[in-house]
Amino acid sequence: MDYYIVVFRARSQTINFANLLSSYKVQCQIINTPRKVNVSCGISVKFSPKDLVIVEKLLSRRNFDTFGGIYHIIGIGGTQRAIRLK
Repeated sequence: MDYYIVVFRARSQTINFANLLSSYKVQCQIINTPRKVNVSCGISVKFSPKDLVIVEKLLSRRNFDTFGGIYHIIGIGGTQRAIRLK
C-alpha cells in the first residue's frame, strides 16, 4: 500500500492542516505517524498520491512553522519504507 503523509511537530497544526485539506474536498485522515518517520508529534495527515500537487500548494501558501516534511510511505511485504519528498 502506497500513500503519502504530511508531518508536523505540533499536533494542533496537524489537525489544522487536515481540516484545511477537508475544506478543499481532499480526502485525508489523521493517523499515527509510522515509526520510520521520526520527526513528528506522533500523528500525521495521510492522503492519496493523486492529491500531492494540491497538498504542496496549500503548504506553500500557509505558514506552518512546525512543518516536518512530506513522506511517501511504501509497503513492501510486511515492512514499510519512508521516503522524504520535502
